[in-house]
Parts: sequence; C-alpha cells; structure tokens
Amino acid sequence: MNPAMLISKTGVQAQDAKLQAIANNLANVNTTGFKRDRVVFEDLFYQIDAQPGAQVADNTVSNGVQLGNGVHVVGTQKIFTNGSIQTTSQPLDVAISGNGFLEVRRPDGTAAYTRAGQLQVDANGVLVNAQGLPLVPQITVPNNALSLTIGANGMVSAAVPGSTAPTELGQLTLTTFVNPAGLQAMGENLFQETAASGNPNQGQPGTAGIGTLKQGALEGSNVQVVEEMVDMIAAQRTYEMNTKVLSAADNMLQYLSQAAR
Repeated sequence: MNPAMLISKTGVQAQDAKLQAIANNLANVNTTGFKRDRVVFEDLFYQIDAQPGAQVADNTVSNGVQLGNGVHVVGTQKIFTNGSIQTTSQPLDVAISGNGFLEVRRPDGTAAYTRAGQLQVDANGVLVNAQGLPLVPQITVPNNALSLTIGANGMVSAAVPGSTAPTELGQLTLTTFVNPAGLQAMGENLFQETAASGNPNQGQPGTAGIGTLKQGALEGSNVQVVEEMVDMIAAQRTYEMNTKVLSAADNMLQYLSQAAR
C-alpha cells in the first residue's frame, strides 16, 4: 500500500476529532460556565532513510532524509478563560469572577467541582446546585428567611423576621487547582480532580489569587462562535485535502498496476 494513503488516513482521523470538539463547543455555547475544548496534535514517528548530520563523501554534512508518518491526537485541553458575566437578578444565581470552582458533594460522597452557579434550596433548606448536589461546606437556609444575600467574599446571610441585622448562615469557599486543564470533565457542568490537575486548594473568595462571587449573575460559556466557525471551515478544508491525497495515492497505484501489465 502507498504510505501516502496511511498518512492521509491519520490526517482525516485527526480532523474528524477536531470537528467533534468544535461541534461540542458550539452545542454548549449557551451552557452556563462551560469551558471550550481544543484538540492537541503531534506528528508521528519518522522513517530515517539517511541520518541527519552524517558526513558525506565530499566532507559536507547531510541534512538527512526523514519521512514523516502522519499525525495523531495527543489529547484535548479545556481552556479555562472566564466567560462573560450575565446579570439575571435571581438571588440564588452566583457567578465566579476569576479563578476557582464551587465544590459539591456527589451521592457517592466524592467531591466534584463546577463553575455553574445556578443555586437553589432543596426541601431540607440546604443550598444545592442545579442538579441537587449540596455545596461544600454545606449551608442551610432557615424556612422563615425573607431574603438571601451572598457577598463577594462568599459570606451567606439571610434576613429573618424579628431581627434587624442579617443572620450569617455560612461561608461559601472556592477551590483552585494548579492545572485546571487536567481536571476530568464529567458532564452536568461538573469536573473531577485527577493526578494531572493537582490537589484542590480551598479558600475564601477574594484572597490569595482566588476569584470573587457576584450574586444575581451567571458566568456564560467562553465559546466564541466566530472563532469556532473559522476553525470549523479550516478543519473542513484540511479534511478535504487529506481525502484528495487518498484519491491521488489510489490513482497512482492504479496507474502502476496498469503499467505493470
């Protein structure tokens, strides 16, 4: 088989993976707290027919002959730039401005992390996220609370009947990671710690490089539609060029087989 066919096959597969990532980005353009993906490629091993740097007969140094064998996907990477802050005027909506994640506890007791601040109060008065997972540390809102205030520093307080001063209910914290791109995306706007992300570091919003909270707002997706459309067109053209190489290599093989008859 013509090696060009195998090489162009890797190019087709690589661009197919890139298109899948672009499609996912565009599908989540309105998902709260979504972070776009990008695909990382690298070239495959090389066939060395002549060693670079080898001395040739006339005492000159050869550049060698190195024939590549295509491309493959190294991995995907989450881009954790901030999305735009959208005002909702809903008292339980919280946007994170800067670094950090809200920590929630999953049903199996493990921790997960999210940038989506669509909070609500469950039947037990516990502050939970949109999926009903309780925040960590847990905050309970009294049944007679008239209003809820969430400060930029994460302090949650409620106005209750018979009290002129707000009652402090607890402190929301934010969790940061040395390498947030190493977090595992679990769906449902949740991320999970991995060995690549490093250990979670929990702290009060607004301190030690941790972001702040904004009540009555949500962080939008950081997907830029125009940028994704340009990348999609480029990936489509590259896909087409690789298929043309496949077709050209096939025509060359047909020509050789006919010439050999």
